[in-house]
Amino acid sequence: MSVDHYENFPVASWLCPPELRPAVRAIYWYARTADDLADEGDASARQRHADLLAYRADLRRVARGEPPSSRWAGVFTPLAEVLQRHNLPLKLLEDLLSAFEQDVNVTRYADRPALLDYCRRSANPIGRLLLHLYGVHDELALQRSDAICTALQLINFWQDLSIDLPRGRLYIPLKDCAAAGVDPDDLLAGRDGMAPRVLIASEVAWARQLMASGAPLATDLPSHVARRLGWELRLVVQGGLAIAGRIEAMDYATVTRRPRLRSWHAPLMLWRALRMHAVP
Repeated sequence: MSVDHYENFPVASWLCPPELRPAVRAIYWYARTADDLADEGDASARQRHADLLAYRADLRRVARGEPPSSRWAGVFTPLAEVLQRHNLPLKLLEDLLSAFEQDVNVTRYADRPALLDYCRRSANPIGRLLLHLYGVHDELALQRSDAICTALQLINFWQDLSIDLPRGRLYIPLKDCAAAGVDPDDLLAGRDGMAPRVLIASEVAWARQLMASGAPLATDLPSHVARRLGWELRLVVQGGLAIAGRIEAMDYATVTRRPRLRSWHAPLMLWRALRMHAVP
């Protein structure tokens, strides 16, 4: 088990109310398909942009109540029903597409604010859409959701360095590299060492701080959704923290190796989820 971009989120699991499972599935496949258009296969950057533009056109078409094109009918037909039934905020779905479009050309980030802006569009909309389905709209809950989603996205980056770096993608901010005395080109070449590990340790600590600031959402939800969504969030939080712990256990050597959770880690994650307490 790993912390992957969308698989972190509760995807129509047994804890999700049956009436919401079709909506969760529709949102998941919308995001997953768009992400694949941006990243998978050997299409040119020009073709990827064209595909994402066509994908956005289908989104806007179904948002207006019109039928989608035949190309992604399997994605947009169920999404159209969800848009209508649950009045999903279109901007959140558009934000996801803007992040995927950015993925096509942007492979480095100058500083943490730039990376956070990417996470705001690539990860946070998923959490906000899920809260919308559950009828949770207060600002504090949304902020905490953003913190959890961003933390999961960052942990995914630090977990996947050995995969992303050979592809020319560097998500560690260049300003952080400079502060740690690490040459970004050395990272892209897969060179491990003390300095890169100290740098990665600081990035993991940053993600943990964000997770800690968002974690109270799991125990401070309205009573009518706490039983299901609260437990989903407890396990999501603990899954992200468990991966951060695995990165630490391997001495932050993720430039060359990818940490993974095994089945025997599940009982510990469940125990830690049980021990999460509500905010006073």
